[in-house]
Amino acid sequence: MSKLKSSESVKVVVRCRPMNDKEVAGGYDEIVHIDVKLGQILVKHPKASPSELPKTFTFDAVYDQNSKQVDLYDETFRPLVESVLLGFNGTIFAYGQTGTGKTFTMEGIRLDPERRGVIPNSFEHIFTHISRSQNQQYLVRASYLEIYQEEIKDLLAKDQTKRLELKERPDTGVYVKDLSSFVTKNVKEIEHVMNVGNQNRSVGSTNMNEHSSRSHAIFVITVECSEIGLDGENHIRVGKLNLVDLAGSERQAKTGAQGDRLKEATKINLSLSALGNVISALVDGKSTHIPYRDSKLTRLLQDSLGGNAKTVMVANIGPASYNCEETLTTLRYANRAKNIKNKPRVNEDPKDALLREFQEEIARLKAQLEKRGVGKRKKKNRRRQGGEGEEDIEDDDGEDEEGIKNDPEYWKAQQEKLEMEKRAIFDDHSLVAEEKQKLLHEKEKKMGDVRREREASEALATKIKAMESKLLVGGKNIVDHTNEQQKVLEQRRQEIAEQKRREREMQQQMETQDEETLELKETFSSLQQEVDVKTKKLKKLFAKLQAVKAEIDDLQAEHIKERQQLEQTQNELTRELKLKHLVIENFIPLEEKNKIMNRAYFDEEDDQWKTQPITRIEGYGTVFVLIQTCTKFAAVTDSVGQCICASV
Repeated sequence: MSKLKSSESVKVVVRCRPMNDKEVAGGYDEIVHIDVKLGQILVKHPKASPSELPKTFTFDAVYDQNSKQVDLYDETFRPLVESVLLGFNGTIFAYGQTGTGKTFTMEGIRLDPERRGVIPNSFEHIFTHISRSQNQQYLVRASYLEIYQEEIKDLLAKDQTKRLELKERPDTGVYVKDLSSFVTKNVKEIEHVMNVGNQNRSVGSTNMNEHSSRSHAIFVITVECSEIGLDGENHIRVGKLNLVDLAGSERQAKTGAQGDRLKEATKINLSLSALGNVISALVDGKSTHIPYRDSKLTRLLQDSLGGNAKTVMVANIGPASYNCEETLTTLRYANRAKNIKNKPRVNEDPKDALLREFQEEIARLKAQLEKRGVGKRKKKNRRRQGGEGEEDIEDDDGEDEEGIKNDPEYWKAQQEKLEMEKRAIFDDHSLVAEEKQKLLHEKEKKMGDVRREREASEALATKIKAMESKLLVGGKNIVDHTNEQQKVLEQRRQEIAEQKRREREMQQQMETQDEETLELKETFSSLQQEVDVKTKKLKKLFAKLQAVKAEIDDLQAEHIKERQQLEQTQNELTRELKLKHLVIENFIPLEEKNKIMNRAYFDEEDDQWKTQPITRIEGYGTVFVLIQTCTKFAAVTDSVGQCICASV
């Protein structure tokens, strides 16, 4: 049974990149101040008055421009990957404006150990853990998909034009149908899987980022572990790690996106907006409906947001005044996300564990191989009792069994023995020709049986070996064994990271308590002193009130901006819909239109309209009309589109 665990909040960390060359050349100011010890980020709006306080946000951890990839992984992501190895589901996703360093945080520079990102560090972590474990079997497999313009594509498939569907099952939740999965045995193999997928990712160039991700990518690592429990039974734990690289939110005015890039940006912003709506609904506490179905992204992240998973969100921001609005939007987004509650639990003995299937198949093949050996011995014993071919049985049962299983010398000896017997029969002149031919035929048949038996046994042994090679056994050399000094060093780094986290939490608690208890501890020597202190405190509270009012105004302005963007998108969709209605009314016969309408139905599982397949051909006239209609539609779409867009 799965062990239930109390709910825990989504962990949110923020990372700020350095100023880039364009921002420095443009003379933009640095408006972001980071207090690493307190886990706070202060943003001073460039248009704010000098007396206005900076906007302050507090998170689980913050990382400035000088932060190292190794520190980020050890302090924030290592505990989550450890929990995946224990059988929990885990999700790490990077969010932020385009060009803020999400892909660098997630992937980094692979060949540089100091600048490797979360993904390669997690690979190393998983296989190092397996190599150090004892009395456990592991199976590690990887999948890679992307969501491009609200369509799901398998980045590891040979056919990159195929689009996959989302399905849902009561026991496993949301999954992608026909998504390929590859078993990996070491870091090199899983890195190869990711490199193959990266070559198929959708990227493009914009004014803000030369290598902008045009899709959301999710790399899934499934770790299955088998060990003997206290009850003497074999138990399997399955942990799933989702590594999500979200495409960045964009503003067309800044990115200069046009044509396909603009369409991509629209889909990206819509899916991120849907993600924001899900987060808001989860945090609100009053919402009875969580809009997971509004986008493919939110459906895939359903378990990670409010479900059975441990989740870490890393929000990436830029420090320049040029991106002030986007930075504040990202920080508000992240600030809401840290209030989401998940209920992670260990996934024990799932029905669809691939490791169990491997173990059962290996056991079946071994039993089949053993059965061949036993059958061979019984057959020879019967021959011995019947007096047939006593010379064939000279080895004892133990040697026979070992030979049948996997000894090539045994088969060689059997082949040589039959050859000698064949020559002896051929040289025996006392036998009549007919009897000699019969015996030779029997020996040749026996030689064929031996050869086929050997080939079948070798095929079984090869299959067993291939399947066993995919299972990783703890304590064996999967990757180069880390020496004792490296183990101690890693433990020390983990201890330091944990100590930093505790210090940060204690400082945040102390600051809160100091504000609450300061008034109780204060004593005044005169009324004037009391008036001065309380006036100062009143000014401080008034400044906080003004900051809250300014925050409300900013949120209202942001809401208006977002509403305007949605209205613009709605207008574009309305224009496109009017164009299609105009084409249908003028170029498609009413009879054909009614046929299509009658075939149309809404698929609730895929959340889209579909048409039922045509089961019979009604006549050549119908086919001709359809072809003629399609030809006319293709010919006039561009010209009519221009006219309708101009009129609307």
